[in-house]
Order: sequence, then structure tokens, then C-alpha cells
Amino acid sequence: MVRVTCWYGNWREGRTTRHPYRKPADVELTDADLVARILVDDDQHAFGELVRRHQPSVRGLLRQLTRTDIALADDLAQETFLRAYKNIRGFRGEARFSTWLYRIAYNCFREDARRRKEFVGIDEEQLQAEQDPQAVDSGLRHDLMHALGLLPLPERSAVLLCCQNGLSHDEASRVLGIPLGTVKTNVLRGREKLKRTLAEWGPN
Repeated sequence: MVRVTCWYGNWREGRTTRHPYRKPADVELTDADLVARILVDDDQHAFGELVRRHQPSVRGLLRQLTRTDIALADDLAQETFLRAYKNIRGFRGEARFSTWLYRIAYNCFREDARRRKEFVGIDEEQLQAEQDPQAVDSGLRHDLMHALGLLPLPERSAVLLCCQNGLSHDEASRVLGIPLGTVKTNVLRGREKLKRTLAEWGPN
């Protein structure tokens, strides 16, 4: 049975205890260093430090994928870190730890969406209907998060990973499990749609 009590209790509230792992000369350990401590010593405090570092970005990604369903996103984030802990030996260092973690988070989201029969994105007719200014709360017209929520899921995911979370196209390709060219296309299309949507919501 996996023992996660050292970090599990507080991480959802953003209160994971920080354990200041340091190298000589006060250099902070890298993610790879912390993973090594987990693998060699089953160091749960090291995993707690990884949670502290990455939970804001994982939560943020999932909240935007779920269209700001905070409760669902936080449940999926919890599942993401539990899976990461249980499968930490599957991290081979071929990509950044954050990329590996985003892949787990995206899989959690996709599995949940399929269970809910919602993993279909938004088709073009739905997109056009939802972009009607008369159908959108005026208080959200300049809200980028709302505009992101109108994008079809493949484009929304690619834009969030590359433009907001700073992943390269290649890293996003690994996270999403799709070809590199498809990622580039989805980012381009998503950004263009965001520009058009935000321009339409702007002052006349």
C-alpha cells in the first residue's frame, strides 16, 4: 500500500509542507534530484516538494480543461499526484518531470470525460453559437478563460500547454499523445480563434 500521509493531507489546500532540499552552496535540488531520492530512499518529503512545486500549474491546467469546474479539477489534480507517486518508477527522465506530470493529468481528465461521455470538444456550430455576444454574460466578454472555454478541446489543450504552461510543441505532443504537426496546427488555429473572439467582445 502506498504511504502518502506526509503530503496528502494538505496539498489540496495548497498547504503542503515545504522541505527545503538544498545542494551545497544553497542550490535548490532539481526535480530529477528529488525523483532520485524517492526512488532510492522512498523519500516522501521529496515527493511533497514536487507536489509543492507543480500543484499550481497542474491545478490551473485542469481547471481550464474542465472549463473552470474547480471541484472536478481539484479531484483530478489529486488523482494526478496519486498516480504520479504510485508510478514514479515510470519516469525515465526522457522529458521534464512537469511534462510527464501533465501527461498524467491530461489522461486523468480524458478518462473522466469519457466516463461522463463529454470527451467530444465543441464542434464548429456550437462554437459559433456560444460566441454570439448576446449569449455571453457581458461581465465575461473580456475574460480570456471564458474565451478558452469556447475552443474545441484539441485546440484548447494545445494552447493551454504551449502558450500558458510554456511547453514546447514537442513536449505538448508527448503530453497529448498526438503528432507534432497536429499540435502546431491546433495552437495556430486556437490562437487565431481567441484573437477573433476577444476582438468581437471588445469595445465597438
